[in-house]
Amino acid sequence: MNPHLEMRSGNPALTADTFGVARSLGRSDEVMTIEGTVNKTGISLVILLAAATWTWNLGLADPRVGGLLLLGVIGGAVAAFVTVFKQSWAPFTTPAYAAFEGLALGGISAAAESRFPGIASQAIFLTFGTLGALLLAYRSGFIRATEKFKLGIFAATGAIGLVYLIGFFMSFFGARIPLIHGSGMVGIGFSLLVTGIAALNLVVDFDFIEQGAERGAAKYMEWYGAFALLVTLVWLYLEILRLLSKIQERE
Repeated sequence: MNPHLEMRSGNPALTADTFGVARSLGRSDEVMTIEGTVNKTGISLVILLAAATWTWNLGLADPRVGGLLLLGVIGGAVAAFVTVFKQSWAPFTTPAYAAFEGLALGGISAAAESRFPGIASQAIFLTFGTLGALLLAYRSGFIRATEKFKLGIFAATGAIGLVYLIGFFMSFFGARIPLIHGSGMVGIGFSLLVTGIAALNLVVDFDFIEQGAERGAAKYMEWYGAFALLVTLVWLYLEILRLLSKIQERE
């Protein structure tokens, strides 16, 4: 079996050599564990939710919200970039990423809530509900991260990224990809597809973390595993929010 395919993922934070280059050379209590990764993920989520709640409570009328949203987007991108290329810094950059993303998500959620009351709480519930359901399915063996599964998710995620990248460049010329951003059946269908792919990335992330623990990765990789999960959860939440917005527009 090709060892590089074993570590394939749609999540850009997890590559073929992510855990292979981070093996621990110390004592057994200095290696990555699943329990430790879960704890770090919980801490990161608390930081994210705290930052999001603060921005949310300021309200859209507060002139600081726009600046905080921009700070969150830029800061989150920088923190993510640093974490991916300097994994040993993850214990510091992952909490920073969580805080920045919280600022951004708080502003985005407040804007969506102003248009469609109740949509933010629905998106949060569906995001964590999806996380719990897929974790249960993975732990029970109902869903397995086989090589074909990983390759399919990798290809689908890459295709979605390409579509979004093309749309981003088109926006500079005042154009957009037709249909997929609208609230018609094609637009809703596209959002359902993207949301499904984002959710299935969680399964691949679970598998990566499990492999990291089995291979005795360094302790700091617990924070990196938490970061990878956070990246997917943020993406999933935004896609669910987008999907719900399209559905609301049709009503």
